[in-house]
Amino acid sequence: MRMRKAYCLKRPKLRQSWNKYNLYNFSRAEAPVIGNRTFFQQKWTAKAVSRAYHGDTVKEKHWQRMFRRRLRAVVPMDPSYLARSDGYEHGEGRGSGLEPHPDKHVKPFPKTPYMNMTYAPLERRLDTAIFRAMFASSTRQARQFVVHGDVRVNGKKMIYPGYQLNPGDMFQVEPERVMFATGAPKDARERRAGRKARQKQNASTADEDTSSLASNPAPNSDQPPESPPEAPQNPKENLQSLLSQAKTLLTSSSSASSLSGKRKQDLRAFQRLLKKTLARSQLLPQQATNLTDSLDAQLQELTQKLNLDPSQTESSPHQNNQAKNSNGQDPDTNSTPENSKLLRRAMEEARDNPIDVTKPYATPWRPRLYMSAFAFIPRYLEVHHKICSAVYLRHPVARPGLGEVPTPFGNDVNSLAFNWYLRRR
Repeated sequence: MRMRKAYCLKRPKLRQSWNKYNLYNFSRAEAPVIGNRTFFQQKWTAKAVSRAYHGDTVKEKHWQRMFRRRLRAVVPMDPSYLARSDGYEHGEGRGSGLEPHPDKHVKPFPKTPYMNMTYAPLERRLDTAIFRAMFASSTRQARQFVVHGDVRVNGKKMIYPGYQLNPGDMFQVEPERVMFATGAPKDARERRAGRKARQKQNASTADEDTSSLASNPAPNSDQPPESPPEAPQNPKENLQSLLSQAKTLLTSSSSASSLSGKRKQDLRAFQRLLKKTLARSQLLPQQATNLTDSLDAQLQELTQKLNLDPSQTESSPHQNNQAKNSNGQDPDTNSTPENSKLLRRAMEEARDNPIDVTKPYATPWRPRLYMSAFAFIPRYLEVHHKICSAVYLRHPVARPGLGEVPTPFGNDVNSLAFNWYLRRR
C-alpha cells in the first residue's frame, strides 16, 4: 500500500501508525453517518471503518477464521465483602414494595464495554504486540522487523508476523531497530555527514588494498621461486574458510545424506555464530575511524546545551583564577552550581548518548515527533524498554468501564462490526 493511500486526507482512514498525517486524521475523526441506511449498510460501513485500523495487513478471510463469538470479560469483586456476606441484602424486600434505606444503596458498577473486544484476537499477533509495546512506529514496520529476523520469541528467532502469542511469552526486538523506529530521522546535514564518513571509509579500505598489493610484487621469472616464509593467516580469512566448509557440508548431497538431524542443526548454529563474528569484526574498524571525527561534534553539542561561548571553553584554569575578584567570587556566571549541574548532566548525556554519523537515525538519539499521542502501554503487556523486551501477560479482557483493546471507535461502531462477523460465522 502506498503512503499516499494509507494516510489519505480527503477520505481519512485511521491506521495503527505514528505518522503525522494519521495523527491529523485522528484529530478530525467523526462517527460514520449511518442514520439513513439499512441495517446491512450500517454493519458493512462499521466493518470497513474499523478494519482499516484493526489488522489492515491481515486478509479478510484470515480474520474471519480468527473471529470468536466469545468475548472475554471479568467483574472485579471485593474479597473482604465476599468473605463476610453472601449478598442477601441485595434481595431484601424484593417483591414487597419496600424501598431500601438510602444508606444501604449499593453503588452500581459502570457498564462493561463488551463490544470493544471484537478485535481482541488480533492483539495476540506478534506484529500487533510489537507495535503496542512501542518497539515500532506502525504495524507494518513491526511486520518488517519480524520478517527480517530482528525479533525473538522465548529466545528463538521468529519470522512469522502472525504468530499467536500465549500468556507468558516473552518477545525481544533488536535495540538498534527500536532506536531507528522510535528515534528522530536525520536531517540533510546529518545525512551528508554520514555519506562523507562512508566515502572516507571506502577510500581508506581501497588504500589499504593498494598498499598490500604494492608490498607484494610479482616474482622474477629468471630466478627460481623461493618458498616464502609462512605468514600468520588473517583471522577473518580463517572464519570465512570455516564458513565455506560448513556450507559445503550442508549443501553437498553425499555429505548431507550421511549427516544426522542433530549434526545439521549444530552446523547451522555454527554458521550463524561465524556470521555474527564476521559482522562484528567489520564494524570495529569503522567505529575506530569515526571516533575522532565525532569528538568535535560532541564538543559542539555540549556548547549548545550549556549556551556557552566556544572561546570561553578554551580558557585555562589559571586564567579563570585570575578573573576572580578580591572577595574570592567569580564574576563569570558559568561557574554557578546550577551551571555545574548542567555541565555534569551534559557530559553524562554525551557519554551515554554519543554522536555517531554512521547510525541510520539522528544522534544524539531523541524521540521522534508526534510520538507522545501514541505513548501508552496496554495492561496485558509488561514492557522493559531498556532491553527492548516485553512479556505477553494474558489475553485482553473487558472490565466495568474499560475495554483493554485500544480502539478509537465507540461501542456502537464495534457492535455493528461484531454483528457483521457474527452473521458470517
